[in-house]
Amino acid sequence: MKLFMKYQTIVFFFSSLATILIISGCHNVSEKVNPIDPPNILILMSDNHSADHLGCYGDPSVKTPHIDRLASEGVLFSNAFCAAPSCSPARAAMLTGQDIWRLGTAANLWSGFPKMDVYPQMMEENGYHVGIQGKGWGPGDAQPDGWTDNPGGKRYGSFEEFYNEKESNQPWLFWYSSRDPHRPFRSEGWNKSGIDLESIEVPPYLPNHIDVKKDMADYYHEVQLFDQDVANYLALLDEMGETENTMVIVCSDNGWQMPRGLANLYDFGSKIPLIVWWPKQIEGNRKIDDFVNLNDLAPTFLELANIEAPSEMTAKSLKGLLFENKEGTIDPSRNFVVTGRERHAYVRSNGLGYPGRALRTEDFLYIRNYEPDRWPAGDPPLYGDVDSHMLHYPAPTKLHLLVHKENPSVEPLFELSFGKRPFEELYDLKKDPYQLVNVAGLDGYAEIKNNLSHQLTEYLITTNDPREINQSFTWDTDTYFKEGDKRPKPSQEAIELLDLEEEYDYTTDNSNATSEN
Repeated sequence: MKLFMKYQTIVFFFSSLATILIISGCHNVSEKVNPIDPPNILILMSDNHSADHLGCYGDPSVKTPHIDRLASEGVLFSNAFCAAPSCSPARAAMLTGQDIWRLGTAANLWSGFPKMDVYPQMMEENGYHVGIQGKGWGPGDAQPDGWTDNPGGKRYGSFEEFYNEKESNQPWLFWYSSRDPHRPFRSEGWNKSGIDLESIEVPPYLPNHIDVKKDMADYYHEVQLFDQDVANYLALLDEMGETENTMVIVCSDNGWQMPRGLANLYDFGSKIPLIVWWPKQIEGNRKIDDFVNLNDLAPTFLELANIEAPSEMTAKSLKGLLFENKEGTIDPSRNFVVTGRERHAYVRSNGLGYPGRALRTEDFLYIRNYEPDRWPAGDPPLYGDVDSHMLHYPAPTKLHLLVHKENPSVEPLFELSFGKRPFEELYDLKKDPYQLVNVAGLDGYAEIKNNLSHQLTEYLITTNDPREINQSFTWDTDTYFKEGDKRPKPSQEAIELLDLEEEYDYTTDNSNATSEN
């Protein structure tokens, strides 16, 4: 036993050393410019918005001219991901610059937020005027953990209100969190969007049906509204004379609220748009293919503000990439990203989550599902981790899949979104960019799977993931602050279409956890 423990210690040391070298490798990248004055920082964040759904990212249907302009004059990251495909943990990870499994209860949706270093507070303590508009961190309740304001900063009703409180020549940090394109979508958005339904390319994991196209057009309409928000903020910067020394970040918190999107470790849940615009300082019209994480914003902002980043941060500053007059792959060590999830909504008996970790490279996506016996989309018949979690507001795509799940053309798509999944998933992205065919069990991929599994484990051990270092955790039993979710009440339409009960109870064991009916 002592010999085995000694062997484990040696393996852990060298695994940790290898991953630390990978994590720190980006600091060798040379910088083009080193700004003297700390910049103003404006974050414009959409809500539940996948990377592919902007004109500058190649979507032919949605019209986003203002964001597209920022991309053409700034830096577009083609491989940007969030830490978790869920609002609260993705935002907590961004604020702390840490992976979600290091954040205690903040790894969950509708969670608390243990007191720890967050870049807004650190920047405020170093002279910045800091504020948010909209969600900031959330949903959840940080007050029981000792926060007096949102962990993202003091909330304001508008940018003008925030700006009027700053001192002369004081640098500022402002985070605007749009509600768009979060569900429920505005009624008849598809009809108001000006989008030709026939032009919409439905991804192959969803039914190619008119109801789905209208649902997507509703979503596009809200993306276009966010684009107008971006235009309004840029106009305010000009009006206030703040454009020259303001770095603007356009991003999302996680992927779109569609089946196989939000709350899933596939690209459609975790890959996000990320554009950085600062024409006076950063060379524009560049696309960077290095793998980056929303968490990387924390050490980036601190470095630009000349503030030392806490040693607890696992993220890496983007400053070297931004100020290097190059595009494509700049830092070879940024060739992967790790994401994870714990409990999203309260959608399984006794509030159980669906824990997983994923490693994404250019060629492969490897996923580890720690509890494959649980329903990944939530217990039937509501499957609440997908879209409208209680089926209490319109969710046409989800409803179409549920109503027509026995149709031969729909059944395989239903299984992709709602069926149980094995412990390991592996997708060959060159052959299967939409991640439809799990090749983890094929002999021809055994070596690749084992290598990716080992790489993921090394990273998780080095970053102290309790699921890999045999430490206790409480994610399945942590407080969930939205009590109404625990006893969901579907809409009358859903009740009639799917023969549902009027109310369900997830606070106790029930047959929903083991049966599809």
